[in-house]
Amino acid sequence: MRPGSDKGSGFPLHIMNNKYLIGRLIMVKIFPYAAAFLFASAVAVFAHDSKDDKVTVVYDQPLPNVPGKSIKGILVEYAPGGSSPAHTHAKSAFIYATVLEGAITSQVNGGPVVVYHAGDNFSEFPGDHHAVSENASKTEPARLLAVFVVDTNETELTTYEE
Repeated sequence: MRPGSDKGSGFPLHIMNNKYLIGRLIMVKIFPYAAAFLFASAVAVFAHDSKDDKVTVVYDQPLPNVPGKSIKGILVEYAPGGSSPAHTHAKSAFIYATVLEGAITSQVNGGPVVVYHAGDNFSEFPGDHHAVSENASKTEPARLLAVFVVDTNETELTTYEE
């Protein structure tokens, strides 16, 4: 740890103790990567498409400090009134999802049906059964970003029911 820095972060204490500077640091250093993550169509691979939803892998990176694990960003876009079939995810998958646009109706493991709006987020755990995943609107599109932490060797992230 450098003298005058905080817990090995390498940042001087006057930056670590100033919320404005921390916010600025996040915007300048992290935001460009997050934006690239969301809109990295150059690495897009279509994992599932139907008339109701479009699923695109926008990010796929092994975690260097967690051998055998990767982080994958999945953009799910629903047409108005669109939905995904009931499904489960890879047994190793922990998922953190954020609604980017519109509203998403969701039901996991027979729990309550919940409507998540733009800016809301939720998690799914390994083995969860996603019975309902649909656009809550019949007139507006909806988008969500699902971030998976999953075994690197997993090739099927989602198994749809027939």
